[in-house]
Amino acid sequence: QLQLVQSGGGLVQSGGSLRLSCAGSGFTLDTYAVAWFRQAPGKDRQGVSCIRSDGSTIDYLHTGQGQFTVSRDIAKNTWYLQMDSLEPEDTAVYYCAARPNFCTTRSPNYNSWGQGTQVTVSS
Repeated sequence: QLQLVQSGGGLVQSGGSLRLSCAGSGFTLDTYAVAWFRQAPGKDRQGVSCIRSDGSTIDYLHTGQGQFTVSRDIAKNTWYLQMDSLEPEDTAVYYCAARPNFCTTRSPNYNSWGQGTQVTVSS
């Protein structure tokens, strides 16, 4: 199974920024899509953004005060989620997930998942 290891979560003040990392192994970076999901207490898992195997990206949120930018570093075999202008409503456990080539918001379609990391935004 593909392996994904996350890092970069933590506590940030409203308006602040965090950068989440998702390091992969067992596959080539340019053949997989990686999506970011989040799940807040009492809420369903929600798609945040995704980067396809060709490097193009899609934003699933379309709303909110946060600015989420997904990227990748092929040399480091790592994906990133840059989060700016964070607000308390962005507080959640964030997950990265990988599947071949294409993006989807349907969680069962992803082959591998990171362990999740808590992001807490204080007011």
